[in-house]
Amino acid sequence: MRIADFPVPDSPAARGALELATQYQSAAITAHALRSWLWAEAFAQVDGITDIDHELLYVSAVLHDIGTVAEFDNHRISYEHAGGHVGVVLTAGAGWPPHRRDRVLEVIVRHNWPSVDPALDAEGYLLEIATGLDISGARPNALPEDFRREVLAAHPRGMLAAEFGSCVSDQAARKPDTAARRLVDGGLIDKLAANPLERLG
Repeated sequence: MRIADFPVPDSPAARGALELATQYQSAAITAHALRSWLWAEAFAQVDGITDIDHELLYVSAVLHDIGTVAEFDNHRISYEHAGGHVGVVLTAGAGWPPHRRDRVLEVIVRHNWPSVDPALDAEGYLLEIATGLDISGARPNALPEDFRREVLAAHPRGMLAAEFGSCVSDQAARKPDTAARRLVDGGLIDKLAANPLERLG
């Protein structure tokens, strides 16, 4: 398993998502987004999930935390809902039909669910378990070590633990009825610090 096994979708929506992420997000958050996409694609192989929309998965992964940045931080709704709506706007501009635009919102929102049934939403499931690996260290040995090392070399973690922990803690304090509060109460800060990927990279 290598990064080259997972080509980046060549489409206006995919290019636009990366441009938005690069312009508005920090390098650490954007690297997290790109690792999450690669982990998701790899988990699809490991779990034998073949019927997925690769462009949808890429766009959703790249934008899944964009709702945390100041420009898109909604003062009332959760960061995953805010980011999902950024994805809806982007894909509308790229000409996606309404149902497929709505899927971006669903996948981004569901990445923060405690778990997602792959029979309900394959892309949502893949992004949830991928971000679970990158943030909380879930299923650390499910993917080949050489692949994990290659991804971490291409997209280093940098200051992700401190930066994401601070960001989600801020969201939890300001929006205590959102998933951010559950993540913080569930030990997010300690999980970030203890993530095996911090030592592997």
